[in-house]
Amino acid sequence: MATPAVALASDRSAWDRVLALHARVERELAQALQTRHGLALSDYRSLEHLAASSTNELRMQELADKVGLNQSSVTRLVSRLETAGYAYKDLCPSDKRGVYAVITPEGRERHAQARATYAEVLSATLNQHATDPTLAPTVQALRTAR
Repeated sequence: MATPAVALASDRSAWDRVLALHARVERELAQALQTRHGLALSDYRSLEHLAASSTNELRMQELADKVGLNQSSVTRLVSRLETAGYAYKDLCPSDKRGVYAVITPEGRERHAQARATYAEVLSATLNQHATDPTLAPTVQALRTAR
């Protein structure tokens, strides 16, 4: 059995590889989405969550939780989407304090266009790093955890 210090070093090393892979994948995704579709990565992810909602909307706090942002950041993000015509804010009819982000038909269309790019770049980037001896085990672990 590994000593606590060895286990901690092993955990740290594994986490460092996850972070390195994450940073590289995020950079490639962000660049491709911006270049091909004019979307920031957080914009795309917000549209992804809104499009997946059965009601085409999410409470702002729920959207913030799903994309990993705080309340003020998600408000700015939805304002950007609103300016682009991809979403709008709507008040909850039963609770006037509740605000929803709602995807528009244009937002749904932009999301559909960008979705193929996201999948393509994600797979290509993971394939590229699957040949890196340092990151290959991490890529393999992600792909077998399905």
